[in-house]
Amino acid sequence: MALPSVMLLPLLVVIAAGIYYVYNEVMHFMSKSLVRNKVVVITDAVSGVGTECARRFHQGGARLILCGASWDKLESLYDSLIVDADPKETFAPKLVILDFSDMESMEDVIAEVVDCYGYVDVLICNSSVKTKAPVQRISLEVDRNVMDVNYFGPSTLTKGLLPTMIPRRSGHVVLVTSIQGRLAVPFRSSYAASKHAAQAFFDCLRAEVDEYGIVVSTISHTFIDASTSTPAEEPAPKQSPLAAFVAGHLTHGVRPSALANEIMQTVNRKRKEVVLAHPIPRVALYLRSLFPSFLFAVLAAGVKDSVFMEQM
Repeated sequence: MALPSVMLLPLLVVIAAGIYYVYNEVMHFMSKSLVRNKVVVITDAVSGVGTECARRFHQGGARLILCGASWDKLESLYDSLIVDADPKETFAPKLVILDFSDMESMEDVIAEVVDCYGYVDVLICNSSVKTKAPVQRISLEVDRNVMDVNYFGPSTLTKGLLPTMIPRRSGHVVLVTSIQGRLAVPFRSSYAASKHAAQAFFDCLRAEVDEYGIVVSTISHTFIDASTSTPAEEPAPKQSPLAAFVAGHLTHGVRPSALANEIMQTVNRKRKEVVLAHPIPRVALYLRSLFPSFLFAVLAAGVKDSVFMEQM
């Protein structure tokens, strides 16, 4: 007996949902096996995203090298990872103090990271520092610190660890960056400049190390929403129609757990470029290429409301 045509669409939806669910479960299972025994370095493991990454890769059986500027926070993360871990399935993480704002220490940091296992399979560069102010109010000292953390730090560490990857003709470098590495917005001059520099460096690196079998990935995301609870509602200030429209479509950023999951999937599937953004920032990227004058006008108008800048 043939199914009524009215039932065909719901049936197809159910089948598609089932296939999608099975696919996700299979990929989740494979993600653990693919990183097993891999030496994985996380440059800022004590951040929200870094901690989520550490949990996923640790559960997957990776040999973690957790980096961060605070020893107390690293030890706390270490304890939380091993408390319920099965020593037969996981490895105890190794801890390394890393502060990209102290570039003079980088040579020693690189040597310490290499000494842990002698090589690195996956390097996840997720360290970042932000600054927000008009151009004329940002000091040269702040400019330099932002560049050190967001550009010189990741690029220097990557250069130092490449010699452990090239002879083995294997390795994966992941730059967790901002969409502002591709799209600059007002009041983020130092931050956007550092992200543009990092994006360009790793784009060049991708082509240069391809012959050695080394994968270079960039994950560009919008602002990270690390909130744990919904704040009490307050009377909203009066906004222009444009500001109200944008605010209504950008109420949430990228959750640390979602970004960490994307990092894991990027490593497993060897994706080279990923963009985690809401529709409006994505449209802005296209406008930057196709209709730059229009985008510049929109950004200039948005300075008064600062809605675009808050949500990217």
